[in-house]
Amino acid sequence: MKEMDFEKIERSTRIRKIIGNVLLYAFLTLAALFVLFPFYWMILTSVKSYASYNSEFIPSFFTLSPTLDNYREAFTAVDLARYFTNTLIFTVVTTALMLAVIIFAAFAFARLKFYGREVLFTAFLSLMMIPTELVIITNFVTITNWGLTNTFTGLILPSVTSIFYIYLLKENFEQVPEEIYKAAKVDGTSDFKYLFKVLVPVCRPTLVTVTILKVIECWNSYVWPRLITDDARYFLVSNGIQEIRENGFGRENIPAMMAAVVVISIPLVVLFLLFRNKIMEGVSRGGTKG
Repeated sequence: MKEMDFEKIERSTRIRKIIGNVLLYAFLTLAALFVLFPFYWMILTSVKSYASYNSEFIPSFFTLSPTLDNYREAFTAVDLARYFTNTLIFTVVTTALMLAVIIFAAFAFARLKFYGREVLFTAFLSLMMIPTELVIITNFVTITNWGLTNTFTGLILPSVTSIFYIYLLKENFEQVPEEIYKAAKVDGTSDFKYLFKVLVPVCRPTLVTVTILKVIECWNSYVWPRLITDDARYFLVSNGIQEIRENGFGRENIPAMMAAVVVISIPLVVLFLLFRNKIMEGVSRGGTKG
């Protein structure tokens, strides 16, 4: 009897586990479809002809006659290639400068001993409480007074630092035992060498995550470039979308607009697919291995 009861309990547990897994995967599948459907609809619309799209009284979830004419029009109606180049320059330079700033700032706050360090760092953190709108106004007035409107310098300069990223990296640096730093100093290692030979390699997952997040932020930047530039030669892809609607193929040509959005979105999608493991690793773990 006991063996039969045990088998029944084991069978019941196995059935509940199977049912639970089925329900879980069904929920995850529905959630994935819900999240991915807008991307599917964007791609589907981008391969429909203008006439075909406008002739649909009821939206169709597939097309039997896809076309790439919308993608050709996206590059010919406006100078989309220039917008891509501008965005690439803006993203690469801004991210590189920001990494240099936050690495040295985080190291100074984490390891260097100087008068007023804690007060200064607290003051830095308090700046995070200032609304973004006020910062944009201050930056706009400063850049305008310096005569840097419609320049890459004016685009890049306000984005070369981040208090949050400094804080995040400082916390990672402090997770590395201070005894290692003291031992390195006893051996005659300079602060610069300790930073790039020990801290940076150990905290690489966090740095990769910060880099990718900054790239995404720069690629999607809209408000600041729109404020500081009114010359199409300095437009980024986010501003280029507005230019396409106003001076390209118009607001009514939704398929061509979707084609432009697809082209603009591809780099970020590829970036995430290539570095998704690094992103998850940087978010889920600290600065030390263990």
